[in-house]
Amino acid sequence: MDIVELIRGFGIEGARFIEEHVDPQFQALIYLYEHMENKERFAPLVVANALVSYQLSGRGEDWWWEFARYFSENPVVDFAGAYRVFLPYSKTNRRLVEAKVKRLQRAEAFLQGMDPKRYYTHMTALQKDLARTLETGRNAKTVVFAVKMFGYAMRIATGEFRPYPMDIPIPVDSRIRKLTERLNRNNPARFWQDVAEQTRVPPLHIDSILWPALSGDPDVQDKIRRTFGNIGDELILFLSP
Repeated sequence: MDIVELIRGFGIEGARFIEEHVDPQFQALIYLYEHMENKERFAPLVVANALVSYQLSGRGEDWWWEFARYFSENPVVDFAGAYRVFLPYSKTNRRLVEAKVKRLQRAEAFLQGMDPKRYYTHMTALQKDLARTLETGRNAKTVVFAVKMFGYAMRIATGEFRPYPMDIPIPVDSRIRKLTERLNRNNPARFWQDVAEQTRVPPLHIDSILWPALSGDPDVQDKIRRTFGNIGDELILFLSP
């Protein structure tokens, strides 16, 4: 079974199940939402966190749980100011603190004024506006990752599932890049876009199928196996180094 068959076998609904029941990042966001007093800050805060989720000093899963626990106890007034306090003491995201705070300073006005309901209807507009705000490409990794995590946040806040747009590419982090290199492809974003078009599973949902399974976490992999049976076994075997 090749990767196209595997992704087609999971489909969007399989990706959704992994997102909502397997991905530790989603569970961290549920925890944060349930413990935040000002829930109007929830989606902008998740976007802010995604924008500084690079060059981590720990696993991504651990970083999102650290974020969730911290901001469940520390209300946000301004985003850049909150992270100027938070990041220097973070266990999993303490690199390039000044650059990350400056990035949030650039995005501060946007985050303060964003309309989550409008962007949940038009997620490509969020991608475009974030890129313009940060003066970077629309397909930059942190921009498309921010859209993905925003989708998680709005699903939690509204109880409504909206599939990601087909034309927003996969975030090419180290896990996805290494996997693509093993498949002998030169351009990871283009390769996974081709897989998306063949399977009709948007790239951000493909990321949801691949990223947890690539974590090496035996509990996560066991959940995938137990839930999806043979195709879950096939996925874990296919992704094994």
